Amino acid sequence: MKKEELVKLGLDEETAEKVANASAEELRGFVPKSRFDEVNNAKKTAEDTVKERDQQIESLKSAGNVDDLKQQITTLQNENKAKDEAHAAELLKVRIDSDVEAALTEAKAKNHKAVKALLDLEKAELGDDGKVKGLREQIAALTKAEDSKFMFNAVTAPKMKGAKTGEDGIEDGDKGVDTSKMTYDELCAYLAENPEATLS
Repeated sequence: MKKEELVKLGLDEETAEKVANASAEELRGFVPKSRFDEVNNAKKTAEDTVKERDQQIESLKSAGNVDDLKQQITTLQNENKAKDEAHAAELLKVRIDSDVEAALTEAKAKNHKAVKALLDLEKAELGDDGKVKGLREQIAALTKAEDSKFMFNAVTAPKMKGAKTGEDGIEDGDKGVDTSKMTYDELCAYLAENPEATLS
């Protein structure tokens, strides 16, 4: 609602302005119903036109009066079929490109264009799950290969002392072992295994 309409309903100026601004912000991404109806009707009209055209072509083809007419109809059908195939191929390419971008983002690729050049996408096919078959395996191999792993941001968890329950964060090697209660042989074995340990 507009500010003037809200004021007429009895709201004060300040509140009416806030409500009007909030309403405008909320409706920012919406398409007006008139525009939606216009596009929807245009789509229905186009679909009906295509169906009607196909019916006309079939009826003209069955009329069989003129060979030239049949040839022209066949040519038009072949052209339409070629356009449909080109559209399907373009749609497949868009879906493959979209999945490649998503997979490279998941793998934290630094430069998508450079990594794409290393991928074999010549015969890329989409699986039932909508993802490119074998793509993630190719990317995983690139993240591990010595000559290409620099192209990805490595995800390593920081190692922090004291982050686990019972870990005190002390860096010495004795891990809190009380060496005063050890026998001489136990102490020698312990020091051989832990040369950086300190005696308590």
